[in-house]
Amino acid sequence: MKVVIATHNKDKLKELKRGLNQLNIDLLDLSRFSEVGEIIEDGKTLEENALIKAKEVFRLTGLPSIADDTGLEVDALNGKPGVFTARFAGENCSYMDNVNKMLKVMKKIKISDRGAVFKTVIAFFDGKKELLSIGEVKGMIATEKKGLGGFGYDSIFYVVNEGKTFAEMTIEKKNIISHRGKAIKNLTPKLKSYLETNIKEIA
Repeated sequence: MKVVIATHNKDKLKELKRGLNQLNIDLLDLSRFSEVGEIIEDGKTLEENALIKAKEVFRLTGLPSIADDTGLEVDALNGKPGVFTARFAGENCSYMDNVNKMLKVMKKIKISDRGAVFKTVIAFFDGKKELLSIGEVKGMIATEKKGLGGFGYDSIFYVVNEGKTFAEMTIEKKNIISHRGKAIKNLTPKLKSYLETNIKEIA
């Protein structure tokens, strides 16, 4: 069975493929579908945006689709940037633009007030069934960039229980404890059960 991963983000794609490879499905990326351009994410929540992407890719390709949306919710910023996490520093900004802006706006915030939550919502849609899975990890915004691995905000998202930023962890460790890793883990049994029950209808 073929399932499209609805993202143009190569880093997200790697993490999703790595996490979902235990399922007996053929995971396709959007590079095979020229008809799928950038999808407007105008939802007010991560859940809405994940479903918007999954449903639009299903509409354009006719294949079951998996999409995710991820948000960084910072306590000192009243839960922002949230759904605007990828565009925190503006449209078409880079990972480093976002990191540098976050460090700047948090510069005067004391350690005890730098708490944050990273949240990922993964959506599956096949034209009939919607499946949603959520993963969260608590941490804090570091005062400086640490580590060379990862992507996005990984170099400044410090996981207190681990004593490291995501960027300082091995890929294997990050995938176990991260928000996306948890969302994938939560989705896998639900998706496996659904596919086993309905595989003949949607294959």
